[in-house]
Amino acid sequence: MQREENILLLRGMSSLSEIAVNIAENLIRLKAVKFQPHEPFTWASGWKSPIYTDNRLTLSDPGVRNLITEGLFRLAGQGFPEAGSIAGVATAGIPQGVLLADRLSLPFLYVRPKPKEHGMGNQIEGKWNPDRPVLVVEDLVSTGGSSLAAVAALQSAGARVCGMVSIFSYGFSTARTAFETAGIPFLSLCTLEQLISKAIELNYICDADRELILAFRQNPEHWKA
Repeated sequence: MQREENILLLRGMSSLSEIAVNIAENLIRLKAVKFQPHEPFTWASGWKSPIYTDNRLTLSDPGVRNLITEGLFRLAGQGFPEAGSIAGVATAGIPQGVLLADRLSLPFLYVRPKPKEHGMGNQIEGKWNPDRPVLVVEDLVSTGGSSLAAVAALQSAGARVCGMVSIFSYGFSTARTAFETAGIPFLSLCTLEQLISKAIELNYICDADRELILAFRQNPEHWKA
């Protein structure tokens, strides 16, 4: 039933913002995004966080998968119409990149965090059109470090990168500064504000939780519940 509802919603949506809000709702419904302001998660970096995101869960829901592909398709069309190839960042950006490349009928490639230690030793798998720039796809952007490392690998290999798109971004100022410094335009489908608003609407969190989550975004490295 949910799949059919999402297909009907997609047919009736005329704007990218409508799709983004619906994706935000589905991220919460699928528990791809979890809020625990008072029992924070611990990230790999050691940061304590009131929110945890695993967008890979969306791949198991065909309706949400279609919504995200359509959203990324429109985002790419609006922000990066010059893109001639799509590059996914391993690992979670690979399936999203494949879906977008298929929707755009463009070549696809992907970037590993580091070169393979066997075989051809490739860090980048696939080919791109050297006459047209590459659009990079991530599922999630936090600090932007791993995302921009993939961009740097592409540039070192001779690719022209026109920008990056993602399903969701926390909106950290460190990431914004990093992308600006690197000269890489970045667009995200869903924002933290959209997720928080939808979570309050669905009674997943309250207004006090909202303030804790926004405080985390302001100073993630030193945030405490």
